Amino acid sequence: MSKWFISGFADEIDPSLDRQLEALAEFGVEWVELRAADGVNVSDFTPQKRREVREKLLAAGVRVSSIGSPIGKIPLDEPFQPHMERLKRCLEVQKELGAPYLRMFSFYPPQGRRPEECRSQVLERLSALLEEAGRWDAVLLHENEKGIYGDTAPRCLDLMEALGGPRFRAVFDFANFLEVGQPTWEAYQKMRPYIQYIHIKDADGEKKIVPAGRGEGRVQDILADLAAAGWEGFLSLEPHLVDFAGLAALERDPQKRAAMDGKTAWHTALTALRDILSTIPEAG
Repeated sequence: MSKWFISGFADEIDPSLDRQLEALAEFGVEWVELRAADGVNVSDFTPQKRREVREKLLAAGVRVSSIGSPIGKIPLDEPFQPHMERLKRCLEVQKELGAPYLRMFSFYPPQGRRPEECRSQVLERLSALLEEAGRWDAVLLHENEKGIYGDTAPRCLDLMEALGGPRFRAVFDFANFLEVGQPTWEAYQKMRPYIQYIHIKDADGEKKIVPAGRGEGRVQDILADLAAAGWEGFLSLEPHLVDFAGLAALERDPQKRAAMDGKTAWHTALTALRDILSTIPEAG
């Protein structure tokens, strides 16, 4: 039987960490993918903020499934050393909060350059990030984000075959693949051996983000296949159903979301996921 845990980006509920934790308790969710607390990105946490967040999480009985870092979400022609320092701050947060993973990306090609032309530079930078992460005994998870080098299944697979191992694995994001025209089942077949973590969001034929199961991501099919194979891990909700605080800083072209508050949107996404899981007996 599979052993799955529901987590998610609670900063989409509300910027306030206190309100995030109140909602998670109400929803019966015991894990969070920590991206921001009280409007502060994890990469900007001070030592005092780390301690404050840790104490609140402990008091609420909520654990961190992954640090939702912004590492690798910059153009390749931006200076690298300041970004390395940002990684170190994220690794400090990961260590203090006891998170098993740190989510990251594989850089935006500079304007006018094709991704294939950037491969060597991408691998060089990722190798440096992985070397630093190794000093912290950390596991980095690459997310297939729209517009970065690793946004399609073939290029994600390329990264895994070149650098993959126990300390470099894949996040599978349904909607992000759909946004770049990548069929999710095809992506899943390529990436299945490397999938360590799953982001739950779906997209329809117009590439609009919708709750899981209401789009073209074949979420139920893929989760059922994983369950049958005995896959274990986190299903992390990233609803993206409303314009939440900080969205503009996360997305290059944020689309207009439905007129509902963050808590309602999160609960909508959670209910959709639980409905899907109720149809998969092996999903425990």
